Amino acid sequence: MASTETKNPADAKNADGADADESRADAESADAGDVEAAGADAGDVRAGTADAGSVEAGLDALETAVTGRTPLRKTFVDKILPPLVATVLVLLVWQALISFKIVDDPTKLPSPADVGAEFKKAWLEGTLLGYIWTSVSRGLLGFLFALAIGTPLGLLVARVKFLRAAIGPVLSGLQSLPSVAWVPPAVIWLGLNNSMMYAVILLGAVPSIANGLVSGIDQVPPLFLRAGRTMGATGLKGAWHIVLPAALPGYLAGLKQGWAFSWRSLMAAEIIASSPDLGIGLGALLENGRNASSMAMVFEAIFLILFVGIAIDLLIFSPLERWVLRTRGLLVKG
Repeated sequence: MASTETKNPADAKNADGADADESRADAESADAGDVEAAGADAGDVRAGTADAGSVEAGLDALETAVTGRTPLRKTFVDKILPPLVATVLVLLVWQALISFKIVDDPTKLPSPADVGAEFKKAWLEGTLLGYIWTSVSRGLLGFLFALAIGTPLGLLVARVKFLRAAIGPVLSGLQSLPSVAWVPPAVIWLGLNNSMMYAVILLGAVPSIANGLVSGIDQVPPLFLRAGRTMGATGLKGAWHIVLPAALPGYLAGLKQGWAFSWRSLMAAEIIASSPDLGIGLGALLENGRNASSMAMVFEAIFLILFVGIAIDLLIFSPLERWVLRTRGLLVKG
C-alpha cells in the first residue's frame, strides 16, 4: 500500500518565514556593506580633496605677495643709494681729471663747476624748462603717431603672408637705417617746420614698433589661437582679446626700442635742421654750444638729453614692464 506523506501547514508557513527572514538579513547585510564601501569611498574622496586643498594652500602661500609697505630705509638702500653713489663716483673722477691736470684744456673738458654754472644760468634765465619741453613734447607726440601707425602695420604684416613677404624685409632694412639719414630728404620735402620733425620720428620709430609686434605675435602659442577661434574670437575681436595680450612682452620691447629710435631721430633732426622758427630744443642747444665753442653748454645739453631718456624709461616703460611681468606670474608684487 502506498503511503502518502502529509505536511503540516503550520510547519510550511514557519519554513517560509524563516527563509524570508534569512533573505532580509542577507539584503540588510549587503546594504550595510554597500554603505560601508560608499563611506570608505567618500572618506577617500574627502581625504584626496583635503590633500589637494592642502597642496593648493601651500602653493598659494608660496605665491602670496607681501602686503606690508616696503620700509623707507630699504627703498633708499635698494633704489636710491646705488645711482647716487655711481653719480658721486663719476663726479669725483671727473674733478680728479681737472684737479690733477690730466686734462688741463677747458675747451676739451670743462669742470663740473663750469657745467653747474651753465645749468644755473639757464635756470635763472627761465630757459632750462623750455629746452626740455620743446623736445619732450615733440618726441612724445611723434611717438604717439608712430604707435598709431606701427601697431596696425605690425598686425597686418604678422597675419597676412603676402604683406610679410613684401614688407617684412623693408621694415627690417628701415630699422637698421640710421635716423640721421632721413633728415636731409625730410627738409627738402617738408621744409624747416615741425612736420619735418615728426616725419623723421615716424620713419625712425614705426619700423621698430611694427617689428616688435611681429616678433611678439610669432611667439604666441598656437593653442591660444585655436582656443580663441573655438570661443568665437576671430578677426578684430581675436586680435584684440587673444593676439595682442599674448604678444604683449614682445610688443612692449618694440615700444621701448621705438621710443629710443624716435628720441634719437628727433635729436638728429634738431641738430641738423636748427632754425629760430622751430624753437630751441635739446638738440638745438647742443648745436649752439658747438657753434659757440662752449663745452659747458655742450655738456649741459648732453646731460639733459640723458636725463629725459632715463626719466621716460623710469616713469613709463619700467612700470609697464613690471605690470606685464606681474600679470604673467613672473614678478611677485612686493
